[in-house]
Amino acid sequence: MTTQINLQAIDVVAACLVVKEPLLSAGRLFWVEQRPAEKNRNTLMLQLDDLPPQELTPAPFNLRTRNHEFGGGLYAVSGDQVAFINSADGAIWLLELALDIPPKRITAPRLDQIGGFADGLIDQARQRWLGVLETEERDWLVAVPLAGGGAQRLRGEADFCGYAVLSPGGKKLAWLEWNLPWMPWERSELWCSTLGETGELLAPQCVAGGDSNPQSLFQPLWASEAELLVASDCNGNWNVQRIAVLEGNGTTAISEPIFMGPRQAECAMPQWVYGMRTLAIAGKSLVALFCEKGEWQLCQRFLDANNSSPWQTIAIPFNDLAVLTAEADRLVCLASGPKQAEGVLQLELKTGHWIHSALGFERAVVPKSIWFTGGDGEQSQAWFYPPMGDSAKPAPLLVRSHSGPTAMARSGLNLSNAYWNSRGWGVVDVNYGGSTGFGRQYRQRLDGKWGLLDSADCAAAAKALIASGAADPARIAIEGGSAGGFTTLAALIREPVFKAGVCRYAVADVEALGEQTHRFESGYVGRLIGPWRWPGASALTKPVLFFQGLQDRVVPPQQTEMMVNALRREGQSVEVVFLEAEGHGFRSELLKAQILENTERFFNRVLPADQDP
Repeated sequence: MTTQINLQAIDVVAACLVVKEPLLSAGRLFWVEQRPAEKNRNTLMLQLDDLPPQELTPAPFNLRTRNHEFGGGLYAVSGDQVAFINSADGAIWLLELALDIPPKRITAPRLDQIGGFADGLIDQARQRWLGVLETEERDWLVAVPLAGGGAQRLRGEADFCGYAVLSPGGKKLAWLEWNLPWMPWERSELWCSTLGETGELLAPQCVAGGDSNPQSLFQPLWASEAELLVASDCNGNWNVQRIAVLEGNGTTAISEPIFMGPRQAECAMPQWVYGMRTLAIAGKSLVALFCEKGEWQLCQRFLDANNSSPWQTIAIPFNDLAVLTAEADRLVCLASGPKQAEGVLQLELKTGHWIHSALGFERAVVPKSIWFTGGDGEQSQAWFYPPMGDSAKPAPLLVRSHSGPTAMARSGLNLSNAYWNSRGWGVVDVNYGGSTGFGRQYRQRLDGKWGLLDSADCAAAAKALIASGAADPARIAIEGGSAGGFTTLAALIREPVFKAGVCRYAVADVEALGEQTHRFESGYVGRLIGPWRWPGASALTKPVLFFQGLQDRVVPPQQTEMMVNALRREGQSVEVVFLEAEGHGFRSELLKAQILENTERFFNRVLPADQDP
């Protein structure tokens, strides 16, 4: 007897409250809340002690940035001052919490919908906003007076910059820079400068990274006025480095970086968006988020002078963590678990007491970590979600290829997976070679092999589950978005195990993408793709369904149009849904529910349950 438990797509949507960029400041907790009922408007929330949350930016305010097309870095707080970027005009607005007055705009509206302001901080002593302005095909480190006025350009030597942090005394500034063709998780540089009387940069210098010592650096953080911390992957994993920054005779002396308790784990992630944080100072301790074997954990160690304290893992029932912030004895981050939706986790370090803002979902399946031999002979990892119910028969299997391709399949609650599990499908979310979370070498496995190794790893995961008796070989589907859409198309062509596929805003023409895509990724494709020859639409004989937003600037809609037209000319089985108002990464939660339902109807039609292997 088989037990079927159908989770409705609308249930998936109802549980998906999106929270972004939590921040502790002066005992207050801030976060950005995305509201599906208000066309996914982002609003800034404040909670003080046990009082109910307060909305600080009521409609029509909508916090959003467009830098590098992926955005992030929506607001900054210092004392009673809050600065945020408003989507409608691209301007910086200032809110004075101590005054009962509406926010005021401190920069002129921006008519250009590309780039703009993002990733700022408030320099309290100089009453200015410091952050990134993307304009004229370049990132600039700029200063904007909080009283209002134009942006003063402080530095624009590199193609990209960001993640600026002031030292505790406000005398020094540290930030990251990187240049094309590199992505920030491949090569970046840590820069530091003393600030002059008017806040100008005095003789900026590279502290870590550069051509002589290429590495990826993540989230600089000041431990004191003379000590800088940063995550570096120069030892093979993103681990914390400690760097002394001392003043003397008008110059800045920089010590050799020292790793703080190096581990076979990663305390950073690819910087697709601004606002990412995995490190924080909590009193005399450093707290960090580490990813080990695909699962995230919260760790703590003392900031002792001799660098001898070990990392201690803090026991919490969550294994997917992001955006860490701390103050004194209090810690906050975004957290989810196999049966817990992502929400704001608040934890007192001394007592271990914690609270979490999201509801649990007990019906969700706890994924199993599986390891298998990948397409290059190396071990690859995936998360397998077996179907709900008590059937012993092999189940249809949906293979998920994540985007990026430098991203990772995470193990926190994913209600779209639960949707498929409730309908008798297994789901395997594959961390193919090239994924983050397993070290630099694992990430570099995909270089020159995009479309080959990733598709082979996805096929290897499916074959492993078929061999175990968990998956029905006649009903194996694959789906992915963006770079994962390219993996899906490549897998449908190259790997016979797949019978159908679904692509969302898929990369379909890598040669054209190098010319059409936005500045941030303009040097990325060439390194991922080796010698390339498009096999032609006649090679794609499996049924495929496309979803494409017509406002997409990352993967232009011409990519999908070209592929669909080519497949139709060949008489292949293809369906497409164009979405007028959507860009890259669909934002409408209601639309996501409709896509789930459309995908299920498509699979039921092209992969009928009674077909033979």
